[in-house]
Amino acid sequence: MIIHELSDFIVNLTYNDIPKESIEKAKSCFIDYLAVYFRGLETENSKIAIKIIYQLCGDNFNPLNKAFINGIASHSLDLDDGHRVAQLHPGTIVFSTAISMVSNDSISLDISSREFFESVIVGYEVAIILGTLANPIHRNQGFHSTGTIGSIASAATASKLLKLNLEQTEHALGLAATQSAGLLEADHAGTMGKSLHVGNAAYSGILSAYLAKNGFTGGESLIDGKEGFLKAMASNLKEFNNYDEDSFNNIKEFLDDNLGQFHINEVYLKKYPFCRHIHSAIDSSLKLKESIYDLDNFRKSDGCDLSFNDLIDSIEIKTYKIASEHDNYNPKNPQDLKQSLPYALAISLESDDLSLDNIDYLVENGLLIEDSKNGLVLRIKELSSKIKIFCEESLDDLTPQKRPSNVLIRFKDDNLEAIEDTTFYPLGEIENPLLLEDILDKFKLLNPKFNMNKLQIIKHMENYSIHEVLDELGL
Repeated sequence: MIIHELSDFIVNLTYNDIPKESIEKAKSCFIDYLAVYFRGLETENSKIAIKIIYQLCGDNFNPLNKAFINGIASHSLDLDDGHRVAQLHPGTIVFSTAISMVSNDSISLDISSREFFESVIVGYEVAIILGTLANPIHRNQGFHSTGTIGSIASAATASKLLKLNLEQTEHALGLAATQSAGLLEADHAGTMGKSLHVGNAAYSGILSAYLAKNGFTGGESLIDGKEGFLKAMASNLKEFNNYDEDSFNNIKEFLDDNLGQFHINEVYLKKYPFCRHIHSAIDSSLKLKESIYDLDNFRKSDGCDLSFNDLIDSIEIKTYKIASEHDNYNPKNPQDLKQSLPYALAISLESDDLSLDNIDYLVENGLLIEDSKNGLVLRIKELSSKIKIFCEESLDDLTPQKRPSNVLIRFKDDNLEAIEDTTFYPLGEIENPLLLEDILDKFKLLNPKFNMNKLQIIKHMENYSIHEVLDELGL
């Protein structure tokens, strides 16, 4: 049922069906993807993966190997786009798949830029539809949706690029569903496995599409069958997995209401290199930081700046359940750090720079070790210990439609009143969007040596062949 409906949408969507707003959003997401991907190639995750491909395959960077690397690189920084209700990152999957197939010399795909956009749109739509259907139960059972659902979204993208027919597309999605993998523990344990999930998903999706094209069968029931994806990986989703007439009608109603609504328009873009669940608290802390700068006694009489440690007695963060669980007060590695709400907030207040370069600087100067002598690092560590995190039921009730956090700062000086701020939609959501110039600034900050003029081709890329576009961008 679900696979058939998704496949019908994939096969029949044409460029002319796509609203102009969605095409423009896809272009913004493409620029954002490239910004993160190019810088992500420099991470240790990517370097290890590239080394292994060379060891096992020589210089044979076929679409599968390239997609594997693309996925790891574009998800290593925690800066890729996402969807708050679907609880996954579609762009890292979709673009990693599409670029690896279209730019590869070992295959010849007669694809126009318009058809490239078709594949991107169906990939985003399938990812967000399935994420919305399966979550939060799927995530709460310990699965990393970007990896699991990502394999099916990748297969959707690859199937569209290969111009598979309806039956072949159904088999491709079924084969991808049975390869779904990704444990959330890899994320929260601070491992590189988080980015591996994306590389694996893109690899599996492409493999599934090519297998299906050549007659390998997958099956239409692999998502909603009695032993399919939903039963195995979202087992408490009772309204959809009773396998009776009511269940069938519920699924049909959900798909009728949601499929083909071009959910790419709802995708958020990220500014800070931390887990998305941390961002609303960061936004509130930055607003409060401006208030603290305005305090008359923020500077000592001798003109030296006071640190926030000198002023702040305690910080209370009230937030929703998932965000409150990012309570690592002792991160051991960069992956840990990106999941640490106390450290993210302390860095936001004590440092004037939340860029990836500054985070790398702090790590190099001992942020993750006990005996650092760097003054800024010591202040960040001390401030993080003053932070208390609470799950607030009233805020949790607002999720996933909102991702709220309340930050309350109390001062050592009793004459200063406590200040607080609540953020409901973190920066980058459609209710609080990043503009195109913000995305370009993000690109330049991450990739200072890149010729930004080359990005102009994306604005009018329908007027060029996809190969001209990718060649111009260095892909």
